Amino acid sequence: MKSIAIIPARGGSKRIPKKNIKEFCGNPIIAYSIEAALKSKLFDVVMVSTESEEIAAIAKAFGAEVPFLRSAKNSDDFTGPGDVVLEVLENYAQKEIKFDNVCCLFATAPFVLPKRLQEGYELMIKENFDCVFPVAEFSSPILRSLKMDDNSSVERNFPQYEKSRSQDLPKAFYDVGQFYWSQTTPFLKLENKNEFGKKRGAIILSSMEVQDIDHPEDWEVAEFKFQYIKEKLWK
Repeated sequence: MKSIAIIPARGGSKRIPKKNIKEFCGNPIIAYSIEAALKSKLFDVVMVSTESEEIAAIAKAFGAEVPFLRSAKNSDDFTGPGDVVLEVLENYAQKEIKFDNVCCLFATAPFVLPKRLQEGYELMIKENFDCVFPVAEFSSPILRSLKMDDNSSVERNFPQYEKSRSQDLPKAFYDVGQFYWSQTTPFLKLENKNEFGKKRGAIILSSMEVQDIDHPEDWEVAEFKFQYIKEKLWK
């Protein structure tokens, strides 16, 4: 079966300028996603989807392919990753190149490990999931969460669980935003491509493998945690 890794990397970024190629622990941050994909040995093609010539040049320097630039239509603030994946698959299909599986791997996910990509792929194939992605467990039960109004007044989101013990409440997980594996056939049938699949599975990551990078302070935390990832988990 043929598989492709698609790394979306748009040039525009408002909160962190040039986020997708900003230096992170010595390399452009996109380099780590490319490295993980290549080291996983899972992909026939590792490509970067971008409208930026600068990003394209950096991606190629670190071993990725950029066979075409992304369209202007799919380069704005409202384009979802599934829309990018569809465009890439359609471009390859025009050249009579098709893939059985596709992995949308984000450019600002330096914590992604080759073995996690492998685990996701193996789970998808074994259980015949349409889509598999990594999740992490909320550190506190969300059924005990609070809400706050503009006057700093707080109330429980779920008052019926106020007296429940934390250990008696169900675990809850969130999408960590690193990658999505999909089987191509069910993906192409989706009305909303950003779902990536109807029958979905997940692998669980530890908190040390997860970090949102949306603000400059997040970047500093991520670089600190990254040292642990490289020393303890990258193999």
